[in-house]
Amino acid sequence: MVELVVGDDDTAVALRSGDVPVLGTPRIIALAEEAAVRAIEASLLAAETSVGMKVQLDHLAPTAVGDTVRAEATVEKVNGRRITFTVSVNDDRGLVAVGRITRVVVDRERFIDKVR
Repeated sequence: MVELVVGDDDTAVALRSGDVPVLGTPRIIALAEEAAVRAIEASLLAAETSVGMKVQLDHLAPTAVGDTVRAEATVEKVNGRRITFTVSVNDDRGLVAVGRITRVVVDRERFIDKVR
């Protein structure tokens, strides 16, 4: 689980994804990705990491600056190197966002070599 106290830099206005001063969808996606990374980090070898492949997210409710949100990710399915997570984000009022994230386990150095 990952927690965040929503600040001004986390808003749709700051992220340029809207014009309202509430938690922005891009920040929710990043929070859900962080929760997915943490959910499997202890299972990976030292040379491995996971990279994002697919995000499906429904942003259901606004969250105000100053409120705390919690993101959780649960492994739903493993298909070879692909791992699909069910993710949810909640605040004190309830469900803020829900969805699925797929990440792929890769060798860190070989992956970085692709962009050199």
